[in-house]
Amino acid sequence: MADLRTVIDGLAFPEGPRWHDGRLWFSDQHAHQVLALDPSGTVEEIVRVDQQPSGLGWTPDGALLVVSMIDQRLLRLDGHDLTEIADLSALAVFHCNDMVVSAEGRAYVGSFGFDLDRGERPRTAPLVEVEPDGRTSLAADELQFPNGSVITADGKTLVVAETVAGRLTAFTIEPDGTLTNRRVWAQLEGALPDGICLDAEGAIWIACPLSRRCLRVREGGEVVDEIPTGDAAFACMLGGDDRATLYICTSAMGLASDTVVSRPGRIQAREVDVGGA
Repeated sequence: MADLRTVIDGLAFPEGPRWHDGRLWFSDQHAHQVLALDPSGTVEEIVRVDQQPSGLGWTPDGALLVVSMIDQRLLRLDGHDLTEIADLSALAVFHCNDMVVSAEGRAYVGSFGFDLDRGERPRTAPLVEVEPDGRTSLAADELQFPNGSVITADGKTLVVAETVAGRLTAFTIEPDGTLTNRRVWAQLEGALPDGICLDAEGAIWIACPLSRRCLRVREGGEVVDEIPTGDAAFACMLGGDDRATLYICTSAMGLASDTVVSRPGRIQAREVDVGGA
């Protein structure tokens, strides 16, 4: 298998990658930008988010949704303007983070639970559901840093990375969007999961920042592939014309002020055998 190649560098802290409409979309969190990268290498700034962008998704009518981390809001991009869909501050614990959006337009948003940069002791946090009309509810509680999430191709299962617990946790998605039947999808050994993505065989690629690698894991926890990344790997996404290019967001671990100056962030890529779901 080919080595990793760098497709873009000079970023601060790339996160939340999504493949959409022939381009790789992602948040450069510490630079307060949502960007899109096309296969030719051209980068477009889509929008600036003053309170740090994170998770990305799209409504059924094609509008971009963006998690605004620090002020705990879900925003929608209409033309060039961001409008608030939901204020998550009543339910989220500390900064909001990654997100997955269902085919029906329901968003599931995680939060840190504690101030990681200040070294606070970990606390549990919820997964918040946002209906298309902006109504919020508690989808799941007492998660240990709910982070990257995926929804299976049939729309019936949501899997979320619990970073501090070192596991992936699955839920059944009921027709009304509520989550039931909580269960461990995979318990990891020596790896803390951050961003994740799903492939066509139902395996999940996991970015593991502390161990500086991406793992391909089957339900039950079997690791069937591993890619060392050099720098800390924070998120990953399958994209390209055949969805068989794994894009990996890497950067140095550090404060926002440091990464904005040093610009250590990169997106690297490698072809894989199984394309995205």
